[in-house]
Amino acid sequence: MKPKAASKNTDSRDRRRLKLLVSGAVQGVGFRPFVHRLASEFRLTGWVRNSTEGMEIEVEGNTESLAEFLKRLKSDNPPLSSITSCEYRFLDMHGYADFRIMDSINSGERNTIVLPDIATCADCLRDIFDKDNRRYNYPFTNCTNCGPRYSIIEALPYDRVNTSMRAFEMCDECRNEYEDFSDRRFHAQPNACPECGPHLELWDKSGKILELRSEALPKACELIRCGKILAVKGLGGFHLMVDARNDKSIERLRQLKGRDERPFAMMFPDIETIREYCMLGDLEESLLNSPEAPITLLRVNKASLKDIAASVAPDNPYFGTMIPYTPLHHLMMTQLEFPVVATSGNISNEPICTENGEALRKLSGIVDYFLVHNRPIVNHVDDSIIKVMAGREMIIRRARGYAPLPISTRAALPEILAVGGHQKNALAISKGNQIVVSQHIGDLETKETFDVFKKAINQLSALHDHKPHSAACDTHPYYKSTRFTEDLPQPKVKVQHHHAHILSCMAENELEPPVLGICWDGSGYGTDGTIWGGEFIRIEKNSFKRTAHFRMFPLPGGEAAIKEPRKTAIGLLFEIYGDNLFDNKSLSIRTQFTEDELGIIRNMLRKELNSPRTSSAGRLFDAVAALLGICKSNNYEGQAAMQLEFAAMKSDADTYYRYDVSKNGNTYIVDWERIIRGIIEEIGKVSVKDIAMKFHNTVVRAAVEIADLVNEEKIALSGGCFQNKILLEKMITELKKKGHKVYWHRRIPTNDGGIALGQIMAAARYTGS
Repeated sequence: MKPKAASKNTDSRDRRRLKLLVSGAVQGVGFRPFVHRLASEFRLTGWVRNSTEGMEIEVEGNTESLAEFLKRLKSDNPPLSSITSCEYRFLDMHGYADFRIMDSINSGERNTIVLPDIATCADCLRDIFDKDNRRYNYPFTNCTNCGPRYSIIEALPYDRVNTSMRAFEMCDECRNEYEDFSDRRFHAQPNACPECGPHLELWDKSGKILELRSEALPKACELIRCGKILAVKGLGGFHLMVDARNDKSIERLRQLKGRDERPFAMMFPDIETIREYCMLGDLEESLLNSPEAPITLLRVNKASLKDIAASVAPDNPYFGTMIPYTPLHHLMMTQLEFPVVATSGNISNEPICTENGEALRKLSGIVDYFLVHNRPIVNHVDDSIIKVMAGREMIIRRARGYAPLPISTRAALPEILAVGGHQKNALAISKGNQIVVSQHIGDLETKETFDVFKKAINQLSALHDHKPHSAACDTHPYYKSTRFTEDLPQPKVKVQHHHAHILSCMAENELEPPVLGICWDGSGYGTDGTIWGGEFIRIEKNSFKRTAHFRMFPLPGGEAAIKEPRKTAIGLLFEIYGDNLFDNKSLSIRTQFTEDELGIIRNMLRKELNSPRTSSAGRLFDAVAALLGICKSNNYEGQAAMQLEFAAMKSDADTYYRYDVSKNGNTYIVDWERIIRGIIEEIGKVSVKDIAMKFHNTVVRAAVEIADLVNEEKIALSGGCFQNKILLEKMITELKKKGHKVYWHRRIPTNDGGIALGQIMAAARYTGS
């Protein structure tokens, strides 16, 4: 029931002033118009304004109306907003004559949550497809409910002058919308139209303009239909786009980009088209249609594959799918009416291109044409990637739609900078009871990516006025992120890699110790100087203990073995057979090497030359894939382990191999030797798919046994291996059967993209928070 407004005859003694400071995601989501409408409904006077602290409000009226205003402010807030705190107090009247939206102020502590970019809303979609609307076919249409946010913001508060849209002066019609509190574009900072906003241009490889504005997009679509490769500037960077049905063009893109077998993501015209090719559940559909609109990994429906080229995702049962999330993409895909490859616009191992000149310089050797626009991208933002596992979504790559939304903590933390790892880098900063995790940055292999890493630190620090008391990093001495902290003036806190993984999972799930963490990944620098990766870590209040791990084995060639699982398999077998391995002619793995190669590896292993020892679960999966002949070399990260999972997906085997658990002091050792001997015995006698599934069953069984021996109720799962759907779901199921409470990642990556969060939690404990 609508509450009664205050009467003009209300006793002045019943009238008060309510002063509020609202923090959270309250800027760029239509919160000020909402407050204006709410105040008008209750006939309250006063004002609202953005500040660096959040949203400041003062309203005057009778106490009953003020109480209802406060209640509705919290219950009816805009759908894209979130309130983390609402401080208020009642004061004496000031005597405001009306209610107005005041100019923003740039003072006070910066507590505002910076919003990620938001997919196009239904209202704006109607606008761009309505021939009678002035924004018909306009690719930069937006409102307070959708459009660019993080990709264009330079400073807080979130006002047009603090974004890359300040260069575009609004026309009279846009200005009227912007200033009309009843309009959905009221104070929509990126508001624009064809008369005053950004526009498209189509370039050739030399940068010559071929088409402008409304003529650029139809011509670009025609070129894609003809098999051309286009670099298309979108929301947070460039895509490389090509017809997903054109095998020849895709193979050409692979060759020019230097991307042999790694799957490409695709953009589909709509959900219905995706349904023609993929198995689509309710949760996956809701994710694709959500404001975040991530790339969602879906099982391929091979019975209806139709015309998508096999070269899009070779030997992969999943497609990376997305639907249009900007007006530009909606207009393009409506014209094309078929799926296109939409992969990151970059040179391999470099960050996504964001500037027109940069794209022309770097991508002209890959693409045929460029579809660009003149709205500057301030913060690069890749597409997020999600996979549904164990009945809920898990973020594989956290970027557009999710970053830089914070993770909340129960207690306020000191200001800490965490620089993350070396691969899949993302950094984090803590402020108050929030930890802001950056967008995906990438592998810090190249100067270009490292430059983006440093830029991201500066941007996040400036946005949040962050002045770190300490810097947290990985213990690996040669990570670029670790070495970066050496030049910082703040005290350093070095956090063991797998410790950070588990603390990240605990922070996301708001867990308090004690917890047993099961952390399986490719590698992490151990406290003993060896390479860890198959770890069981018990987390106490102010410490952690390695309670168990896989038996260690040598990696001949070190990093080279990671790229060649066949070498990892030889290291594993050498641990079992010793030098006799090389005289055993019956082992099928020998056929993957020349005699000269075996001689070199034999010498390395004998003399322990460049053959570091590891307990890595990821390398164990690689070795089994090589033994089975599934994958001899990794053409992209995780390929061998993924192919092993894909083989197991075809099996319903419920048996397992024998294994041993021993104890070395207070540490349990999971010995895989009998697993490997069992696999070798079955090669050629049992199907590859059943061996692959039996291996999965066995490592899960071993993990559950360790959990029972350690006797800890709460189990946290983290590490890149848990991107494996079979492994994760079996682990959760079997641990729960034994009475354990199991926790895993959801909105923070389980891979190295999530460790910066754990580094902050470790550093906070170290500094006494």
